[in-house]
Amino acid sequence: MRRSHFSPLRRLRPALLTLAGAGLLLLASGCQTPPYDDPARVGPFFTPRNHSGDASMPPTLRRVVLLPVYGGALADGETAATLDGVFATELQRQNRFEVVVLDRAECRRRFGADEFSSSAALPRDFLAKLGREFAADAVIWVDLTAYRAYRPLALGVRAKLATLKDTRLVWTFDNVFSSDDPAVANAARHHFIDQTHATVPADLTPAVLQSPTRFATYVASATFMTLPPVVLPTPAKPVKAR
Repeated sequence: MRRSHFSPLRRLRPALLTLAGAGLLLLASGCQTPPYDDPARVGPFFTPRNHSGDASMPPTLRRVVLLPVYGGALADGETAATLDGVFATELQRQNRFEVVVLDRAECRRRFGADEFSSSAALPRDFLAKLGREFAADAVIWVDLTAYRAYRPLALGVRAKLATLKDTRLVWTFDNVFSSDDPAVANAARHHFIDQTHATVPADLTPAVLQSPTRFATYVASATFMTLPPVVLPTPAKPVKAR
């Protein structure tokens, strides 16, 4: 009896090819950027409400000292130091004024502590020293009021911008961002769509809801977007000669 040369592997080959094609299709569909009807594109989006400030940035406010993030009992020093860089980067991107970043080592050397809360007593002549030693016009505090580094991520921010000479509040902010709120999750993912789509043809936006640092980047951006706008003076009209 002649033995057949049609091996079991050859019989399985069409099925294997079909499975491989299905796998590639699933992989491709899972790696596409968010579709146009995705909530990360169409919302609803979270809008911070609890903030107030001047109608526009004072023209004399040109240089601002950003203090280290106050983590208090909510975040250890390493976590707070990571957030320092996140908030500094997002504040500089707003381009409202020149930002002087006071790091933790310098803060400790000059004032005896790594961080200061906006709602606690400050060292004597603290504001005067900031103005004198950094040639600054104002200071920004960023305090954590909530922090959850596991899903659902959450970050509460209380921030204040105050002038140094007359200690006047120019802007205040106090909001909690929690990723279990669909509007917050949508806004956080939306913040990263353009950045990820420009370099990677994949939907990486869900990673924002898994990474405390990436989520904090969205929070910092949303926080500082509520700062008073810079309004340029209207140029004077030329006087016609008679």
